[in-house]
Amino acid sequence: MTASKETDFTGTGQNLEGQFLIAMPSIGDDRFSQTVIYMCAHSNEGAMGLVINQQAEDISFDNLLTKLELFGQVETSKITQQAKTNPVHLGGPVATSRGFVLHSDDYFIDDSTLSIRDGICLTSTIDIIQAIADGQGPSQSITAIGYSGWGPGQLEFEVRNNGWLTCPADNKIIFKDNIHQKYNDALSSMGIDPAFLASDHGHA
Repeated sequence: MTASKETDFTGTGQNLEGQFLIAMPSIGDDRFSQTVIYMCAHSNEGAMGLVINQQAEDISFDNLLTKLELFGQVETSKITQQAKTNPVHLGGPVATSRGFVLHSDDYFIDDSTLSIRDGICLTSTIDIIQAIADGQGPSQSITAIGYSGWGPGQLEFEVRNNGWLTCPADNKIIFKDNIHQKYNDALSSMGIDPAFLASDHGHA
């Protein structure tokens, strides 16, 4: 399964699959304040992405296994320490009972894994959660509950109205251990000083 990358749906000269969306102070939605979203899909039917710098409150990997009713299929004693300590991200406000994994392309399930761009894939079946728990998953991954979604034309409108900055995604930022540094790093990758952006908030 491969994402399409040809058509521009924003009116800005680009399709946003495989790009970062960086929330501007004018985004007007507290749920997305200072977020970085990796765009997984973008077409004339809408768009979908995962926030990569928000940790889900009070949800550990063990909790996620319970939430997805995977205990019994994965022995608790066999869950790797790395899996236990990896944070669970809040991918967005849509379908928060579902799990999504953004990951490197060394793990792939035919007909289940979406290959996006530059070695980044998305899998949302329970198989990858089980594989991560068993230490058999991809070498790099972030696990999230929920996703960020837009209907036809909605994201295009927000981009044109300066709600989001867009830039090429950086795999090092996606999988960076320090979640709270990702926003500043994404801005810096565009040559923008985060302190300047913060000081400009509220000014015309």
